[in-house]
Amino acid sequence: MKDSLIHFISQFDKFTQEEINAIVENTQLENFKKGTTILREGQICTKCFFVIEGCLRQYQIVNGEEKTTAFFCEGEAAVLYSSYLEKKPSKYYLSTIENSILTTGTRTAEKELHKKYPKLENLINTLMPNDYVKSQEHIELLSHYSPEERYQTILKKRPELLNRIPLHLIASYIGVTPESLSRIRKRILTKGKSE
Repeated sequence: MKDSLIHFISQFDKFTQEEINAIVENTQLENFKKGTTILREGQICTKCFFVIEGCLRQYQIVNGEEKTTAFFCEGEAAVLYSSYLEKKPSKYYLSTIENSILTTGTRTAEKELHKKYPKLENLINTLMPNDYVKSQEHIELLSHYSPEERYQTILKKRPELLNRIPLHLIASYIGVTPESLSRIRKRILTKGKSE
């Protein structure tokens, strides 16, 4: 498992081999089986997660129906910031879609690690805004685009999700029923063949 973390950190040219080894030794890694609920609505998020391998889903239950709001894959932080930073009950669930290896840390452990390795804090501060941007893009996607345009956006921006995530969850993410998504996919395929 630690090899996965070494490989991930090595992708950034910020760290010496000595720093990488020290960070890895001071970072907790956890394995989660596919389908594990890591956080439930109403719980306070006491850990931050970073995906080394696997895929997670953030969702809410609205009127008895699951509404997917985000997916997190390798190289992405999965942190419910308002709950984690402000110690408020989470409005979301977080669960694994695949078997996953995550770094897990508490606010205290995170601060200690940042004190020892300031470059790590820089890396985290670079990655965190990406998560915020993704949230904003999802809100914009749902409010400004048709269902077909939403699906086309995933095809263009995150095509890898379509090979990893069940279609009913993709449907939930773009705000349509699985049947509607099936019709959208069929229309796109038909258009592609006729062009």
